[in-house]
Amino acid sequence: MKIDDMDAFVAVVRCQSTNLAAEALQLTQPAITRRLQNFEQDLGAILLDRQTKPLKPTPMGWRVYEQCKAILREIDSLRELVANDSAPSGTLRLGVPQTLGDVVLLEALAQIRHSYPDLRTQVVSGWGSSLIARMENGDLDAAAALFPSGKIFPEGIASQSLGHMALQVVAAKGSVGKRHLKLKDCYTRGWVLNPDGCGFRAGLQRALSEQGLSMQINLETFGTELQLGLVASGQGLGLVPEPLLALSEHRELLEVVNLTDFKPQVDLWLFHPRYLGNLQEAVEVFGAAAASQLQG
Repeated sequence: MKIDDMDAFVAVVRCQSTNLAAEALQLTQPAITRRLQNFEQDLGAILLDRQTKPLKPTPMGWRVYEQCKAILREIDSLRELVANDSAPSGTLRLGVPQTLGDVVLLEALAQIRHSYPDLRTQVVSGWGSSLIARMENGDLDAAAALFPSGKIFPEGIASQSLGHMALQVVAAKGSVGKRHLKLKDCYTRGWVLNPDGCGFRAGLQRALSEQGLSMQINLETFGTELQLGLVASGQGLGLVPEPLLALSEHRELLEVVNLTDFKPQVDLWLFHPRYLGNLQEAVEVFGAAAASQLQG
């Protein structure tokens, strides 16, 4: 039984496709197929239901898949014992939410490239929860995202808070009369927010629901700068981390709405699998660069 065959099987289950697994492992599709056949032959079991689309494991295949993931994690930890002292190389797979990407990525990638010229980087975006799921599936080496300060990460994922930041409710400059307001005083203006799935939006929804208030969405769109531009033009209220507001080109056209009953805070978290081997230093550079950009 070969580790490469086991790795191919795990990749196919994760990707639900031999073609996508081949791309992920940088192999040809026939090579992936041969490895799957070898693995099934070695085990004497059919692991994949080839009549389904997308491709799915058989009941036994699911059990083998979970065991293989555990075995491969242990192999990674073994490799770490001999790889920690070597310079980072290969590919570093990073994840960031779109909320942070525009602000932190350019500088972070520049620092990684300067420090480790032999290291390639790949970046994916998504909500924080989806980045955690992708890391559990072995698709990411590290990610930075905004979560509450008490966030508990799944077993097998190491995490550290890189700093605290307030979320600010903002409106077009001059559009808010009172100096101090409550949610009930302004919620009918409506909001310009990320699509459903955003943690900021979920927190606002909970706060409104606790007071028996509804959440009116005027516009939903990705991209902090686009959202702040829409808020500045009078399209509704926005919700943004304080450092991103300070960096925005629209900041002079916006004002912070001081809500006495809604003062949310989030942490910037760096998280990664516990065993990173020689990628550890590069991940630390990524985290430090992200924190520096957001904290000024």
